[in-house]
Amino acid sequence: MGRYRPPQPLSSKYITAKGYKRLTDEHDYLWKEKRPQVTRILAAAAAEGDRSENAEYIYRKKELREIDARLRFLRKRLDNMVVVDRVPADTDKVYFGAWVTIEDSEGTEKTYRIVGPDEFDPKKSYISMDSPMGKALLGKRLDDEISFTIDTKDGPQINSYIIIEISYKAETT
Repeated sequence: MGRYRPPQPLSSKYITAKGYKRLTDEHDYLWKEKRPQVTRILAAAAAEGDRSENAEYIYRKKELREIDARLRFLRKRLDNMVVVDRVPADTDKVYFGAWVTIEDSEGTEKTYRIVGPDEFDPKKSYISMDSPMGKALLGKRLDDEISFTIDTKDGPQINSYIIIEISYKAETT
């Protein structure tokens, strides 16, 4: 019997066209290339005899379970995704896919893109629409002030910013 894990909160089902392609490419790679390769190696390891002491067999069996779990997750997730591939009618407000430049009280500017939870990437400055900052930004306009609280090891931290730019520029590859 497995360990109980409480259900995860439902995340948003929105994704950019580029994010959707990345997830479908990952699914196709796992299904058409990686899984058959691991299955062949697993079959060869199983043919060697005693499976209880065969490290290669045990490792490949575990790897196959991980691949299958990821494939199940991707299939379920991709079936319910809504691809957002156009600019909203009102570009003066922050919606999904927007690039938003914010400024803190010291005058430091940061630019973020609002994306779905499956494609957030701090290196690219992509933040999830489900994150505290993403939720605070959605629906706001130029010069609006946003505040949100983040729990840190030192206690809650309140962050305040002013929106100084909103754009819906095209994705770069």
